Amino acid sequence: MPEPGVISPIPVSEMVKRPIGRILVKLGKIVRDDYQAAVQAQQTTHKGKRLGQILVEMGKVTPLDVEVALAGQKGLQYLDLASIEIPPAALGALQAASANTYRIVPIAFDAASKSITVAMQSRDNIAAADDLRNVFGFRNVTCVVADPKQIEALLAKHYGGKSMAEAGKAILAEQDSAAVKAAAGRSAASIDVSTLADATSDNKVVQMLHHLIMMAINDKASDIHMEPFEDEFKVRYRIDGVLYEMLPVPKNLAMPLVSRVKVLAKLNISERRLPQDGRIEMSLPSGQVDLRVAVLPTMFGESVVLRVLDRSNVQLDLERIGLRDDDLAKVTAMINKPNGIVIVTGPTGSGKTTTLYAALNKLNERDTKLLTAEDPVEYDINGLIQCQVNVEQELTFARLLRSFLRQDPDIILVGEVRDLETAQIAIQASLTGHLVFTTLHTNDAPSSIARLLDLGVESFLLTATLEAIVAQRLVRRICTQCKEEFLPSEEQLMELALRPTDVAGRTFFRGRGCERCNKSGYKGRLAIFEIMVMNDPLRELIMGQGSTAVLRHEARKRGMRTLRECGLLSIYDGQTTIDEVVRETLSED
Repeated sequence: MPEPGVISPIPVSEMVKRPIGRILVKLGKIVRDDYQAAVQAQQTTHKGKRLGQILVEMGKVTPLDVEVALAGQKGLQYLDLASIEIPPAALGALQAASANTYRIVPIAFDAASKSITVAMQSRDNIAAADDLRNVFGFRNVTCVVADPKQIEALLAKHYGGKSMAEAGKAILAEQDSAAVKAAAGRSAASIDVSTLADATSDNKVVQMLHHLIMMAINDKASDIHMEPFEDEFKVRYRIDGVLYEMLPVPKNLAMPLVSRVKVLAKLNISERRLPQDGRIEMSLPSGQVDLRVAVLPTMFGESVVLRVLDRSNVQLDLERIGLRDDDLAKVTAMINKPNGIVIVTGPTGSGKTTTLYAALNKLNERDTKLLTAEDPVEYDINGLIQCQVNVEQELTFARLLRSFLRQDPDIILVGEVRDLETAQIAIQASLTGHLVFTTLHTNDAPSSIARLLDLGVESFLLTATLEAIVAQRLVRRICTQCKEEFLPSEEQLMELALRPTDVAGRTFFRGRGCERCNKSGYKGRLAIFEIMVMNDPLRELIMGQGSTAVLRHEARKRGMRTLRECGLLSIYDGQTTIDEVVRETLSED
């Protein structure tokens, strides 16, 4: 007797990796003559069409028949969920955030063996099974395919009512297991590895960590901070550059949660005295998400920061990173130069890497060889040869860059110029016909010259190779849902050195604060730029040891728009606020 919901009259094992036509014949949906006719049509009148689509158009099979065959081809059973009764234990095995993110519904669960069966919309969502094993901790995962409409209805029915915060509180309301209590009652120095290992595999700990990660991804957070203090354990998210405390987590879960992160990142859970770095990879339907893990020992336990690298949330298109039309023309011209050095500068978290990746993406053609040296590699991009710095193995930026020159590249990206040796090899590369992109940590474009000279770079080499410097910052965008006009006070205008007469007729906006933007008035971020293109007068000033102020004055005279001026234009466009531009840019006095 077939299992409840099973549509196929034959076992999946008879369909795996077989041609779809043969599967449909085995299912009894078509005869061999129909199969041959469809193949003939595919080769003549229906070129480019899939065989299943042709058979549907011929009226021989239904779209459901094709879906059952395609699922069987991948080794997956296709079920009719309408005839299946889902037990409460199965629904409780997966949190709402996870079910909604992966678009899956658990239909069977065995707690003793940690085995779960999930129904998913797409036969290609195999990555969900990997994450259920590796991140959720299920030992045995069985996937089946079902009608997307049925899955959407079940998600709405069983997981649609709860908010993320409510789901998190429901997990915290669960009783702590003996393993968690044992771990919570011991100091970091005295706890043994076996006790800690038991606590990390506890269902509450696994679900709590996954819930925190899902909340961060759904809220477009860039970082998750887990911070132990003497009397509390804080979990905060950085959203649009600002930290928010999202969910109060009890202190007794601190060590098990941190250890669970270390297990997923393949770090040593018994090592609690030294910093450790690792990586967790997740495959969501929206795309690959990487979590870069940094563990730091503190007075009250280990502090963990997870950097969320969501490829679906990053714009690697030069036209979409926020450049104004005239700035885009300047950047396009500088990245198309045959050789020279282009520097992007700004503090940590100002979007330098995204800008450089967008430039490389535009240059990524079949006839161009691109090599990158990064610490670490943040996004894997097809067509780029990306290398990661490894200081422990003495694989530094300088050593990688020296090796690059023997690889016959056209364009080189050096993650950061940190010392004279790296700067000298980058200059050597540009002098021998390569275009070199790199980053620096300075306040603005003109001060990058002083920084390079301070490293020990000769001024004549700098003027011979440097083509442009781009300084940038990220300011928060006004939330479009609660955007409103307002009249700034004289004090606010004074912070930008403006008088009411300077802004007569201008309209200013701010965010009132709503559910969509967590009452902050901001949603998303916008880049502002300062682009200093090198020319002969600037080169003469550098050779004459001109000060940063003199260089800035000359660059502005030649058309450079400062960060504050660019921010002011974004305010006038209604994209950001006075407070944001004041916070992120320096006064030009």
